[in-house]
Amino acid sequence: MLEKINRKGSILRIERASIHDGDGIRTVVYFNGCPLKCKWCSTPESQNINDKLGYIQKKCTICKRCISHCPENALSLSNDEKIHIDRSKCTSCFKCIDICPFGAFKKYGMTMSVDEVINEISKDELFYFHSNGGVTISGGECLIQVEFLRDVLKGCKMKGINTAIETSLFAKYKDIEKVLPFVDTLFIDIKHMDSSCHKALTGVKNDIILDNIIKLDSSKYNFDIRIRVPIIPGLNDSDYNLLDTLEFCNKLSKIRYIELLPYHRYGIDTYNSLDIEYELKNINSPSKDCIKRIVSLLEQKKYSLEIRANTGIPDGSIDLTK
Repeated sequence: MLEKINRKGSILRIERASIHDGDGIRTVVYFNGCPLKCKWCSTPESQNINDKLGYIQKKCTICKRCISHCPENALSLSNDEKIHIDRSKCTSCFKCIDICPFGAFKKYGMTMSVDEVINEISKDELFYFHSNGGVTISGGECLIQVEFLRDVLKGCKMKGINTAIETSLFAKYKDIEKVLPFVDTLFIDIKHMDSSCHKALTGVKNDIILDNIIKLDSSKYNFDIRIRVPIIPGLNDSDYNLLDTLEFCNKLSKIRYIELLPYHRYGIDTYNSLDIEYELKNINSPSKDCIKRIVSLLEQKKYSLEIRANTGIPDGSIDLTK
């Protein structure tokens, strides 16, 4: 019997009925906190482990109630007629959310206990049973909160729920080992094979990531590894990088398949709400023909590995037959 656990963690949000984050119908729990700063990150609100305040300009009528009620004087009217948040003063009291009648402010994140998270996941158990689905823990980087992650996964396994994590694997291997007894599938990003390029794109080198993947492959625990490669035009989609990625993966026995994730810009509104510059605004999503060419390139040398392409958005996987 799972003991009652009082440990709490920082959660960005919980999404239900996902079909892009593992087998079957899944509940996806997004953890806050990430050591990487990927230039294409679609959830910038998850990079900081603390709750964040966002401002949605299109909902604002400039009534200025928030300015007069901010206890830290962190809000002001900018020259371009929008509310400016001085984040050096903001203490995340979120009083502006309560005072705004138009919903122009938004809180990103919430604190939840292990039991609270498991209870939310358990609400969808019927869907898991009929679809061979389960829970997927994502982020941010879920390994940032490894003790909390382990307890959530352990609780799910004790209830018979299939478990998966989505991770950059940028963590100490001794921390990764803490969750391995309770995870069925690991989705691992390989963003670039060249360590210097990886650092330029994400803020960290990839040595520890690749070393951890190799260690996982010889682990005594029973789980699948599924490699995901984001395809960012002009940044990591060169033939030599993709073939190097394939060559690395071909040597490992636990990898089930390689999945290509075409770049998209669905997080731009969140960047705006957090006053963060989006650096890749001039890069377009790769075309269907581009993805087809990459799949064809990799399939020529894939050996036993399956190559997939997935948009990760509601209209589903790219149909490579058309």
